[in-house]
Amino acid sequence: MIITVLAFLLTLGVLIVVHEYGHYRVAVACGVKVLRFSIGFGRVIWRHQKSPGHTEFVLSALPLGGYVRMLDERESPVPVAERGQAFNRKPLWQRSAIVAAGPLANLLLAVLLYAASHWIGVDEPKAVLSAPTPGSLAERSGMRSGDWVRSWQDADGQWLPVSSINDLRWQVTQHLMRAEPLQLQLSDAEGRGSRQVRLGLDELGAPELDAALMKRIGMGVPYSEPVLGEVKVGGPAAAAGLRSGDRVLRVDGQAVSDAQALRERIRGAVQGGVAQTMQWQVQRAGQLIEINLTPRVVRDGERGGERGGERPTGATGSTTGSTSNPTAGPNTSAAVGGGTVGRIDAFIGAPATLVRVQLGPLDGLRKGLSRTWEVTALTLRMMGRMLIGQASLRNLSGPLTIADVAGQSVQQGLAYYLGFLALVSISLGVLNLLPLPMLDGGHLMYYLFEGLTGRPVSDLWLARLQRGGIAVLLLMMSVALFNDVARLLGLH
Repeated sequence: MIITVLAFLLTLGVLIVVHEYGHYRVAVACGVKVLRFSIGFGRVIWRHQKSPGHTEFVLSALPLGGYVRMLDERESPVPVAERGQAFNRKPLWQRSAIVAAGPLANLLLAVLLYAASHWIGVDEPKAVLSAPTPGSLAERSGMRSGDWVRSWQDADGQWLPVSSINDLRWQVTQHLMRAEPLQLQLSDAEGRGSRQVRLGLDELGAPELDAALMKRIGMGVPYSEPVLGEVKVGGPAAAAGLRSGDRVLRVDGQAVSDAQALRERIRGAVQGGVAQTMQWQVQRAGQLIEINLTPRVVRDGERGGERGGERPTGATGSTTGSTSNPTAGPNTSAAVGGGTVGRIDAFIGAPATLVRVQLGPLDGLRKGLSRTWEVTALTLRMMGRMLIGQASLRNLSGPLTIADVAGQSVQQGLAYYLGFLALVSISLGVLNLLPLPMLDGGHLMYYLFEGLTGRPVSDLWLARLQRGGIAVLLLMMSVALFNDVARLLGLH
């Protein structure tokens, strides 16, 4: 909890400082006098001012934003000698540059953060896949357990390498949002052989990036050997005589391809709310052992202590606000749809094979630029789809989700946290560029009107637009907070 709170405060602090510094730096460059640079709102708890004529830097009690207050005749009388330093006296292009500098500073920060994350490098699961979900898009395309996804084909027909499972997930998300098929080149886990498959993501037409959609796609979980880890004392696995290190070869006479397939068999070993006894063939110390196992029955979605053996992976970016994608799930998780599932109270799956994803200075910077562009475009595309009703408002996330994911990313390592920080920085930059009054984009909208008509927006319309903007922002905040609470309660 403490780590989550500290990570959240650090995230807010960094992003707010950078955003406001963008406004401040360009304002000073344009000859505008900056009266106050504030991090937070409300009661001032710390201040610094070099002299009465210089900018006052303050830290306020409510750290949920910040502001830069500039000399402006519309807010208070300005001495004649200082009118040349007033914001409202500056040319239209300078006022526009000052307003746009905050969001652009966030986007520039994202480029540097993504680049730094790639410079540091992370260990991510190799793009070797478990068996696709039965009946899923991946299964219909011909993908199977142990396939190593080597590359994907871009719009120009070039084959680009897939560095890890996270890279693959990102390409799936990108193509899904554009409703485009994804061409993949595969080999076996050792790199032998080569074949191509077409993943028809254009056929789904699904508006929401959620667990149900990912199950319909049926891929993305890294390959893991069907080996048991820790066995909980008193659980069904222990009662049946299973031990840590047992390799499961068959269940009810059918070969088990990987840990994910085994988890699915356990989850599905319940009919009409009654657990079904399974016959397992396991290999232990070179010997084959037959074991009868009856799982216990739990409600679908009930949280438990056992998980698969794969390592959690950091996401490369998502408009939903979730940037941590655990590749393993408790063996009680079931197919979407509710009901009851089986659990054996044991960790399932050996650790996935990891690869080091790290880039040099120039490649890392290029990756930072491209990833920032891609996430920005994806965010705008998702917002547009939500606006016209083609995507669910569940994709909006608020401070509780951000805080939760901030804590998770910090615990995964510096490179993961920097990637998360970049994602939120992009979200802040894009949000502030929306043409809504009260936001930077709203002011740019006013300046566009002024540039086209030669006159500023009237005070009457300014007041009306301000009230409308406040209403829209409050509505967005309410929806985001509701989504946060619903996720915490397991309702989404």
